Amino acid sequence: MDNTLNYSDERFADIQMLRYRIDGFDELDAKRKAYVYYLAKATLAGRDITTDQYGRFNLVIRKTLESVARHRAANDSDDFRQMEVYMKRVWFSNGIYHHYGCEKFVPGFSEAWFREAVGALPSGCFPIGGYADATSLLAAICPVMFDPAVLPKRVNQADGEDLVLTSACNFYDGVTQAEAESFYASKRDPEAGDCQPSWGLNSKLTRVGGELKEEKYTTRGLYGPALKKIVYWLQKAKGVAENDLQAKLIDLLTDYYTTGDLRRFDEFSMEWLKEQEGTVDFINGFIEVYGDPLGLKGTWEGIVELKDENATRRTRAIADNAQWFEDHSPVDPRFRKPKVKGVSAHVVQAAMLGGEEYPSSAIGINLPNADWIRARYGSKSVTIGNLTDAYNKAARDNGFNDEFVIDEATREMIREYGDLCDDLHTDLHECLGHGSGQLLPGVSPDALKAYGSTIEEARADLFGLYYLADQKLVELGLVPDAEAYKSQYYHYLMNGLLTQLVRIKPGDQIEEAHMRNRAIIARWCLEHAEGSVELVAVDGKTYVRVNDYARLRQVFGSLLAEIQRIKSEGDYEAAKAMVERYGVKVDADLHKEILGRYEKLHIAPYKGFINPRMNPVVDAEGNIVDVTLDYTEGYSQQMMRYSDEYGLL
Repeated sequence: MDNTLNYSDERFADIQMLRYRIDGFDELDAKRKAYVYYLAKATLAGRDITTDQYGRFNLVIRKTLESVARHRAANDSDDFRQMEVYMKRVWFSNGIYHHYGCEKFVPGFSEAWFREAVGALPSGCFPIGGYADATSLLAAICPVMFDPAVLPKRVNQADGEDLVLTSACNFYDGVTQAEAESFYASKRDPEAGDCQPSWGLNSKLTRVGGELKEEKYTTRGLYGPALKKIVYWLQKAKGVAENDLQAKLIDLLTDYYTTGDLRRFDEFSMEWLKEQEGTVDFINGFIEVYGDPLGLKGTWEGIVELKDENATRRTRAIADNAQWFEDHSPVDPRFRKPKVKGVSAHVVQAAMLGGEEYPSSAIGINLPNADWIRARYGSKSVTIGNLTDAYNKAARDNGFNDEFVIDEATREMIREYGDLCDDLHTDLHECLGHGSGQLLPGVSPDALKAYGSTIEEARADLFGLYYLADQKLVELGLVPDAEAYKSQYYHYLMNGLLTQLVRIKPGDQIEEAHMRNRAIIARWCLEHAEGSVELVAVDGKTYVRVNDYARLRQVFGSLLAEIQRIKSEGDYEAAKAMVERYGVKVDADLHKEILGRYEKLHIAPYKGFINPRMNPVVDAEGNIVDVTLDYTEGYSQQMMRYSDEYGLL
């Protein structure tokens, strides 16, 4: 089999599919390969959970599209081809809402054609998603798919609206924002003090008989069939774990999935921080809360990782000096950690992506998210090296910097230092930024409500930006000289002020937390940097020009101090004012200009990944003696196979 890796694969809509290579996998012994394989199966088994959490009609729509694709003659019309594109977008976004902007995307095929295609499905295709026939199925899903006014946005963050009632995500049913906030405020355990479980993380809040009740995500509850399969594969992995602590972690996680006890998940998280010896690590659970407008409920995700010991040198140098970075932070000493605990950081190779991390994936992760665990026990950070490598290889010579960077000298600076400083910024963001600072006693981690995710990302980004320019990085040998940081400063401001606008449609505001974060930082600096950075017109095009990089560092430090204060004090009104003033609105004329310039480059603004296929080799007793990797599986082929093998809901 030819496994020659072409990093760039197919493109559709605004998405470019990429591949990633798992360096070092072939050198693993058979037991570790088996461990990775079983963890990978557990990672893929949660796929349907994520899709359902993103919208209650997502799964049935996906299954309907797949049924039409299987039973309709290919290339029979333009409508069919448009349906294929729509289906690929549904796969990519785990539903009918854009994976980044959260707005519902519109089918390119007609409703009449779709109704005819579904009506022509053989009777053996039904039931689909619980609907016994085409008539009932179409009555349920056509308004959601074709009417722009029906469930238009997965996560609504518009100020002044009921964020729960106006969001299509499937975390609440028949519940208002005020009711949800009151429900979880009442869950706080006075005896637990600041060590509260992450209330609501693993449940759906519904109204039953006039009362609010949680449907827990457990093997015996909501998402039970998928969670049972995840537990099955985790227990298989336990049998070939590298050490006793890994086996203990699996037992804690499976017990959590069985009982739904959030305290057991906290125990798992604390033990997970201790596991540093193995070559293989994993994330599996209801983790990030960006998909919930209230920032309470975790979306399911899974990742399997291999440690990259050579590349980990830079992250280890950062982690080993965590106390120095905390002590020299420009924030008020009241908001710093007196003693930084348990910071660990690795560069890893992604070995399998699943749930919220697939096909679109983060390039860095810092966990656990519970602030009190971070404060008492530390955090574990990873930078996913093979994904950033794939991004970099796919972006070579695409013309982006030629179009948007102001001059050749700046472009040369970015070519020389850009990849290195991108990685370092990610390292600082994940390893130290998220783990830095502390809440004042009595401040709830949820005090910032809908603005919490944006403020947290801004805090971590600013921490990284501030320290990129510090002489300490030169002393640690992480950058070749004191000029390298300028490449990241320029690129970050260019992105926050200009180029990230290619990710939203004309007339829309900025809603996604990471985009809001970058806009806040860049726009606040533009306003407060006293000419150190400015927007200028050159030959009728708008560019960022940096006049004083050293002054910019001071400005980043000032904003970091204010953002940390907001978080530490739980200052909701200040968070709201910061986000609404700097992070939301879009200049329509500037937006139009940037979109026009970008369109001429023919670059997809979003990237995602096709997983390698793992093929186990077994002996006569059924034991795995080897696992081979296949990098040739196509995107549609992989997605249809996943629906067949992991369609558990």
